[in-house]
Amino acid sequence: MKKIISLLLCVMFIAAAPFCFAACSNNTSSKIRLSEVTHSIFYAPLYIAINNGYFSDYGIEIELSNAGGADKVMTEIASKSADIGLMGPEATIYCHVNGQRNYPVIFGQLTQRDGSFLVGRNNEPDFKWSNLKNTHILAGRPGGVPAMTLQYVIEDKGGLSLNDLNFDTSVAFDLMVGAFEGSEEYDYCTMFEPTASEFVAAGKGYIVASVGEASGDVPYTAFSASKNYLSKNRQLVSDFLSAVVKGYRYLVENSPEKVAESLAPSFPGSNLGYMASSVKRYLEIDAWCHTPVMSKGAFERLQDIMQNSGNLSQRADFSIAVDNSIAESL
Repeated sequence: MKKIISLLLCVMFIAAAPFCFAACSNNTSSKIRLSEVTHSIFYAPLYIAINNGYFSDYGIEIELSNAGGADKVMTEIASKSADIGLMGPEATIYCHVNGQRNYPVIFGQLTQRDGSFLVGRNNEPDFKWSNLKNTHILAGRPGGVPAMTLQYVIEDKGGLSLNDLNFDTSVAFDLMVGAFEGSEEYDYCTMFEPTASEFVAAGKGYIVASVGEASGDVPYTAFSASKNYLSKNRQLVSDFLSAVVKGYRYLVENSPEKVAESLAPSFPGSNLGYMASSVKRYLEIDAWCHTPVMSKGAFERLQDIMQNSGNLSQRADFSIAVDNSIAESL
């Protein structure tokens, strides 16, 4: 009888094992609710990490949402409807200047240059930034990194002031392309990839300049989370950054065509050729960070740009706003 019972228990264990292992696997997986400022190939290392299974390798499930603006991403972080935000560091700086108690902290940088391209109605092979004089340009959200960096470039490279043109920040960031396409009143609009390449391929306009190439290095996009979330989830955040770094390494070690294949699930319906061209264009301007560690010099340069635009009343403390300890330990 004991042998029969033992045999039955073994059979029951073997039969139940797949369900037990599945349950154990589910229990050990961790979900991260990630809110991105927009959806663009500019964030390629992140999407590669998702699609190539690098997050899964660490037991992480990414729940990705597009907030359509850094201010909206920060709102989701503050309301705890998102765990991590991918956005311009300016949103985190504003929170520090305003004295937010459970303040957000930058823990990893993703891009080091402006990822937008200036798109015009006409082909301008000899484009100069001074050409923007007396034109109407859709520039982005007031106080956002895209608009502030564009202003910096117009003044630095074009020798113009905003009084010399219509620097329009009245259209929401995620509605700019539609507004530009729908109205001839705008002469230029900034666009990210793959939207810029697809817009040009459809015969709707021309890429005349790279804002990032003109601006130089700027800590443009970074990962932020509340200080409470970081203190409670340091290992999870470390694994998160490790997966993103693996995505970056895959990007730089493979051809743009192969990278485009890894990006395809994140951009259904997009042409692989345009996607490969977008990757190549971003590589040419050295858009992606080689390390997620944000330097103090870069952080201060961003604050210079913010103050130049008139959107920063006082400066944030780098040692409080940025925590490089996790990125440095990878």
